[in-house]
Amino acid sequence: MGEITVSAQHLDHLLHDPASTYGAPYQRAYVDLAETHSGRPAAEIVPLLRAAADAALLGFTGADLAEQAEAISTGARYELRVGAPAADASSGPSGRAITKLCGIAWEM
Repeated sequence: MGEITVSAQHLDHLLHDPASTYGAPYQRAYVDLAETHSGRPAAEIVPLLRAAADAALLGFTGADLAEQAEAISTGARYELRVGAPAADASSGPSGRAITKLCGIAWEM
């Protein structure tokens, strides 16, 4: 499972929002890659995920992208925990704010 912190005003960079004018949500790129690259080597998928993450201005680590690529390659479920900076939401038990979007599962 991966984890990323995204401010409330930038959730549309991660998740598709039909009301948003932002044109490159990462979720759409992930789903497209899952449909077209299932069974392909993870090493081939990582640079494509990096390009999508960079286009969406998301700070996934190399390890996060490798996990996502492996999930796409094998067709496994991938869960992403989404956190928000403390200014955007109430603090959770760890002292870090977690939005109600915790545990988003991207699965094809």
